[in-house]
Amino acid sequence: MNRHFIFFWYITVSCCYSFAQDGGIAERHDITLPDTTVARLEQRWVGARQKLQDVKLESITYLSNGLRVKGYIATPRTPGKYPCVIFNRGGNSEFGALSDTRAARLLVNMASWGYVAVATQYRGNGGGEGTEEFGGKDVNDVLNLIPLLARESSADTSRIGMYGWSRGGMMTYLALTKTCRFKAAIVGSGMADLLETRTVRKEMDTVFARLIPGYNEARDSVLQIRSALYWPDKICKSTPLLIFQGSADWRVPPKQVLDFTRKLYETKHPFRFVFFEGGQHSLSEYSSEVDEMAKEFLDRYVRDGIQWPSLEPHGN
Repeated sequence: MNRHFIFFWYITVSCCYSFAQDGGIAERHDITLPDTTVARLEQRWVGARQKLQDVKLESITYLSNGLRVKGYIATPRTPGKYPCVIFNRGGNSEFGALSDTRAARLLVNMASWGYVAVATQYRGNGGGEGTEEFGGKDVNDVLNLIPLLARESSADTSRIGMYGWSRGGMMTYLALTKTCRFKAAIVGSGMADLLETRTVRKEMDTVFARLIPGYNEARDSVLQIRSALYWPDKICKSTPLLIFQGSADWRVPPKQVLDFTRKLYETKHPFRFVFFEGGQHSLSEYSSEVDEMAKEFLDRYVRDGIQWPSLEPHGN
């Protein structure tokens, strides 16, 4: 057999095998927070100690497009089959990355609601392989959490939701253009118009130039590709959205979110919008309300599979 043929056959098979393993967990380690950290969490997170006892938190390394990507998974300790939620973090590179403590506050909290909760750091972050692209191929790192969940005995992958914050909102919208697997999605302070973000926050131009392939050659077009304001009709119509936004958010200007929700209304996409007066980017002033509404929305559309009401004018 020709040596060149054997070489290319080997490369082809190896690549196919790597992609076939997308979502496979290469490493997982239990996370136990120091008692001093738990004590600090209890000061601002009601029931933190009990929730940390009831939920198993693990750091994971999983495969995505042949890369070893870092993340976390939180699972209720009580045996059973649970609906799932994928959380998309904000920030970029190590800014906004999930630490053990942040993963506990976010994922353990959601798992305590009766969900298997999982999150990615995106490729190239937290010691993972590859390079993130701020809404490019790293969207696959989100989508490859679906086959990861399918390998978890406690995960019911017929019921999956998604929850993204800030840049994670952008990742959520992009993911929803590629699949209708998600029964519902929640976005908090989510980026929907990166062109406006660049105008209002000049420093983001440097971030985009560093992370987005081809940015210097086609600045506006690569940002439009990542901005849901320009393609609301491409978001899966069977996935209802819950959108949170604060009126005092300087990181994601409220105007772009208001413009986006208007586009959702015009395209008759099912959504609920909550605008918090004086709320900052993290909506820390309203954390308990945000949690309560997020849980109710996930329970309604993901856990229980309730259909949304008609979007056409009706009633008395």
